[in-house]
Amino acid sequence: MSIRHGLLALLERGPRYGSQLRTEFESRTGSTWPLNVGQVYTTLSRLERDGMVAQGGQDEAGHALYTITDSGLAELRTWFEKPVDRTSPARDELAIKLAMAVGAPCVDIRDVIQSQRHHTVKAMQDYTRLKAQALVAVERGGARERDDVAWLLVLEQLIFQTEAEARWLDHCEARLIRLSSTTAAAASASAPAATPSPARAPVDPHTTTPAPAAGGAP
Repeated sequence: MSIRHGLLALLERGPRYGSQLRTEFESRTGSTWPLNVGQVYTTLSRLERDGMVAQGGQDEAGHALYTITDSGLAELRTWFEKPVDRTSPARDELAIKLAMAVGAPCVDIRDVIQSQRHHTVKAMQDYTRLKAQALVAVERGGARERDDVAWLLVLEQLIFQTEAEARWLDHCEARLIRLSSTTAAAASASAPAATPSPARAPVDPHTTTPAPAAGGAP
């Protein structure tokens, strides 16, 4: 997530101070990616160092205001125009967890998948409920309409993402079942055939010589 570009986008609307930027960022994204004031001011310091923002006085309460510079505007335009790079995807904890669970001793990967599926479906239900609330807010309009629309877009992205994750988990489980069946079949085919026992001639009870009684004559 690019916090620096998010702050530049908010500063394009006019001078802001740190905690104000944090509040507006969280309002625009529905607090999906919460920030703390320390992150905001650290990012502002770096942007100021790079010449993309500048301090421009104070508001009535004495808060230091930041404004976007021409260099910052150019950076923001480039960010909006350039596609998000997918050639180096961010690390995904779930994908790493399943990759490490394959063949791990004392771990049943099916249990890992089932536990994650339960969590993913619950998250999808929560996002869907929030989407319904966001739709009501958008239809109602008002001063926060822009933030409500932005929040709706974020929610829909989260819903699509969890739906894709649920399908991927189903796919992982199905592939593991197929691989397990293939491995079992291969092991069975390569096992040496059992050596049959020598055949024994049938015994006719009518021709069998009885054993002598104890102490009797031969």
